[in-house]
Amino acid sequence: MPNPTIDRIEKEIKSHKVVLFVKGTPQAPMCGFSAATMELFKELGIAFHSVDILTNSDIRATLPEYSHWPTFPQIFIDGKLVGGCDIVHEMRDSGELQKLLNG
Repeated sequence: MPNPTIDRIEKEIKSHKVVLFVKGTPQAPMCGFSAATMELFKELGIAFHSVDILTNSDIRATLPEYSHWPTFPQIFIDGKLVGGCDIVHEMRDSGELQKLLNG
């Protein structure tokens, strides 16, 4: 049976190279982890698409089950879940994030 929320999630992650499912917006983050994640991508000069899960309760409820990742933010690059705030910061520090983005 088709699930419109999963269809929307898949459309978001397939339509953009970098998608951040966050609490709030880049202009008004509503969570420290979301703010830190968006700031990391801004500092690196990497364009990203963000989806505010606070205004999309269907996505907030469905995405953890879809991605098998329980918390937010969730970062997808090239259609694949990379992880959350701590993971992308660690990847940045090791240079792995830049390699993934430039690959």
